[in-house]
Amino acid sequence: MSIFEKLIGSLDDKREWKALESRAKALPSEYHNAYEAIKKYIWTADGPSDWQDTNRIFTGIIDLFEQGAADGKKVTELTGTDVAAFCDELLKDTKTWRDKYRDKLNDTIGKG
Repeated sequence: MSIFEKLIGSLDDKREWKALESRAKALPSEYHNAYEAIKKYIWTADGPSDWQDTNRIFTGIIDLFEQGAADGKKVTELTGTDVAAFCDELLKDTKTWRDKYRDKLNDTIGKG
């Protein structure tokens, strides 16, 4: 089972994810490339561990990028030049995979 299958379990959630990805593909190339890089960073850096947070974060990014593209702005005018810090801020109050595994480890050792 892939990380996406664990994260996006139901058919409705999968449809929503596919719709988000379709919206991302429709963005101008600068924005689509930035979205793909941000998505890779978020998953690699320790992404959200549940669908609600995932949906909220990526919908927010796409909404921001669609509006920025419509306004003729560059991506970094929206994210700032430190795009990693922008991503980290999106994840700030989100339960991540690291948090989930940390809790699981502590529960496992605590029961032993």
